[in-house]
Amino acid sequence: MKRIGVISDTHIPKSALDLPESVYAEFRNVDLILHAGDLIEMGVLEKLKGMAPTCAVFGNMDMPEVRMALPQKDIIKVDGIRIGLIHGYGLPAKLVDTVSKEFDRVDVIVFGHSHLPLCKKIGRRLFFNPGSPTDKIFAPFNSFGILEVGEEITGNIIRLES
Repeated sequence: MKRIGVISDTHIPKSALDLPESVYAEFRNVDLILHAGDLIEMGVLEKLKGMAPTCAVFGNMDMPEVRMALPQKDIIKVDGIRIGLIHGYGLPAKLVDTVSKEFDRVDVIVFGHSHLPLCKKIGRRLFFNPGSPTDKIFAPFNSFGILEVGEEITGNIIRLES
C-alpha cells in the first residue's frame, strides 16, 4: 500500500512562517506528497521535497516565480491509479464541478482553493480537498490529508488542533 501526503493552501509566509510540526511528522511516513497550490513562495515545497518525492501545482495566490516553476494542473500515476492535481478556481459551492471539467480519465481529483476539507466519492471518482493547515478563514478547522492506494484508493482528512 502506498501512502500519499496531501496538502494545499499553505500560504507561507503570509498565514504562518512554517507548517505545523504534526504535518511534517505525518509526512515522514509517506511515499509521495501532493501540494494543490497556494504555496505563495517555493520554500515550503523545498522542505517537502526533502521528505518524499513531491508534485505540486500553482494556485491563484502564488507569486510569479511559483507560477513559472509549476504547472496549473498535472496527472500523477500511482500503482495504476490516475490522480488529477489542480488548485481550483471560482466559487466554493461549484468547485467540484469546476475541477471535474478539467480532467477526463482520472480516478481521483486532488484540489484546494476553498480551504474546506472534502473527501467524497461521486460515481467512480474520489474528490479530495485537504483543506488548509495554516488558514481557516473559510473553514472551521485547519487540516491536511492522506490518500492510501491499495486495491482501492481511500482518503483521510486529518484535523489539526489549534
